Amino acid sequence: MSETMKAAVYYNNSDIRIEELPVPEINDDEILIKTITCGLCGGETMEWYHIKRSPKVMGHEPGGIIVKAGKNVKDFREGDRVFVNHHVPQFTSHLSLRGHFTRDETYRKSKLNPGAMCQYFKASAAHVTNGTYKLPDELDFETASLLEPWGCVMGGLKVSGIQPGDTVVVVGCGFMGQGFAHISRLFGAGLVFACDFSDWRLEKALSLGASHTINPSKENAVEKLRSLNGGRRADVVIVTVPLVKVLEQGFALAETGATIHMNSPTPPEQLMSFSPSDMYDREMTFTTKYSADHYDIYQLLRFFMANRLEPKKVITHRFELEGIVEAFGLLAGGLEKGGESLKSIIYPNGMN
Repeated sequence: MSETMKAAVYYNNSDIRIEELPVPEINDDEILIKTITCGLCGGETMEWYHIKRSPKVMGHEPGGIIVKAGKNVKDFREGDRVFVNHHVPQFTSHLSLRGHFTRDETYRKSKLNPGAMCQYFKASAAHVTNGTYKLPDELDFETASLLEPWGCVMGGLKVSGIQPGDTVVVVGCGFMGQGFAHISRLFGAGLVFACDFSDWRLEKALSLGASHTINPSKENAVEKLRSLNGGRRADVVIVTVPLVKVLEQGFALAETGATIHMNSPTPPEQLMSFSPSDMYDREMTFTTKYSADHYDIYQLLRFFMANRLEPKKVITHRFELEGIVEAFGLLAGGLEKGGESLKSIIYPNGMN
């Protein structure tokens, strides 16, 4: 193995470089993974969030093969096919013991070293113990790279309080929205409405299990929802677009007694006005879920193994590491530049 490797290093949204970095060295309790695939995440385009931490190696959705294992590592060995979650909590903290694993202060501090958008990364002892999952032979690496982002979907659906037969509206049908539309059926959803400005994305959502579509640029969203839902609005509204104006549309689509789930953070300078009295009177619930915890990942992995989901339908592009700028442009460009794009998978060691 070479002592150096290629890595995609983020400086800002307009400056991502392929650089040579040292291959990480491991201690007796760690493992070194050769990255086969790494998904590109929509959250990586949030410049306001990432620029204060730059330069940084991108990537937190890896599937790979263990090439070195420390002598104290008992449950994994060289050659194992694995997914490694990017963060792990400290399980005995107050927040973890109350079920908020992803808000435990240790969670954010624990990271893949140096990131996963590179040829090799190492997993710490904590990651080895609490965040590394062996992949069954029938599960390919591309699907493994969806475990973290759709693990966030699992976590979001679990806090959204879907009851059997509930009408669900998913506002924003990019990659994460497709996941919410697709997986919500496994949580008992009845009618599932996909809401987006892109007819291509809406058709994709139908193929993944949505029952109806709404294009707000062409029709009144609330009126169409009511016309197909017995005169009512939605029981659960899931907003995947990180903009306050879209979140406000989500509130307009919610019936009395509904839950509104916010999937991704809005820029911190954006503020929202609403009436607490109206929320109280309508018995509304507002939920968030910061990231995927170990339960979410394991449960999604089992759904994948049971062939209950169709993850390959959302993978639209594949690139080698040198194509990261093009892939990032597709993701950051929105509907106009992204076109028929949902999920890009990067192959840091090449596709062959």
